Amino acid sequence: MRRRLIAAAAVAMLVIAGAFAWERLHSAADPAPEAQRSWLDRLAVSIGLGGSGATAAFSGYVEADYVMVTSSIGGTLMTLDVARGDQVAAGAPLFALDDTAERAARDEAAAKLAQAESQLANLRLGRRQPEIDAIAAQHAQAEAALRQSQADFERQMQLRSTRVSSQKQLDDARAQRDRDQSHLAELDAQLEVARMPAREDEIRAGEAAVTAAQAALAQAEWRLGQKTGVAPQAGLVFDTLYRPGEMVAAGQSIVQLLPPANVKIRFFVPEQVVGRIAIGQTVRVACDGCGAPVAATVRFVSPQAEFTPPVIYSREQRSRLVFMVEARPNERAETLHVGQPVDVTPVPP
Repeated sequence: MRRRLIAAAAVAMLVIAGAFAWERLHSAADPAPEAQRSWLDRLAVSIGLGGSGATAAFSGYVEADYVMVTSSIGGTLMTLDVARGDQVAAGAPLFALDDTAERAARDEAAAKLAQAESQLANLRLGRRQPEIDAIAAQHAQAEAALRQSQADFERQMQLRSTRVSSQKQLDDARAQRDRDQSHLAELDAQLEVARMPAREDEIRAGEAAVTAAQAALAQAEWRLGQKTGVAPQAGLVFDTLYRPGEMVAAGQSIVQLLPPANVKIRFFVPEQVVGRIAIGQTVRVACDGCGAPVAATVRFVSPQAEFTPPVIYSREQRSRLVFMVEARPNERAETLHVGQPVDVTPVPP
């Protein structure tokens, strides 16, 4: 046991001595800024583990913001027009739910709108022409009757002046003439009213009824439109969550889309480097089988450290802090797959 301890101590001393010797040799041979980095960083770079510099490669993975296509109205899934792995264009049909009740409600709302519009048009037009013609004919008869009664009244006045007729006959002729005048005035008013549209209050009520019917139809059409789903933008069908014949509750996702613009790279940088990572900075993303590195742009730098040790910060503990950074690919996003590990190298500005 004692021999093992002595051997381990000797190996440790040799490693420390070799590290210091390597540090001195590297500093003397390269006085450039590369030599100003810590010997641990340069040693890590030399063995392929990266370092804390801005040009070091950081480990990360591919993430994405999915578009969950849902229906705000539940129902039985009748058709599913896509399958997992399909590429769809914007506006392409995705699914259709049972819409029997919604289609009937739409047809009812359309019929009520047509009824309200017809009633409003009738109010604005007034009476029909045959009705107006009938009143006009009655008006002509009343005029003829008035002429007759007026002539009778004038004749009775002459006869009364010669005392041939009685006062009663003259009074009867006058009363008949007055009745015929009143009847003619009544028909004049009826004819004028028949040629006018309805009252303004009735027309406003009819217009309100049309507006209400239009709103009901728009609501019915919206509910009917909710029974079919279309792709809001082009992308990959990442997953389908229901099969035809299953009952879908309101608000449940049916198709999971992944547009290329929603792919993002998430990687982590140490506390010593996060100050040199800026939003808008370009990074190179490399992965196994991706070919040439993919250029990406930094879109988010986390303001909060992750994996923070539960101890008071010190210079020695700061190296254990990492900050999450997100970048969006500028090109060839389809070559990256969600969950794929990547190496991210910042490009100096």
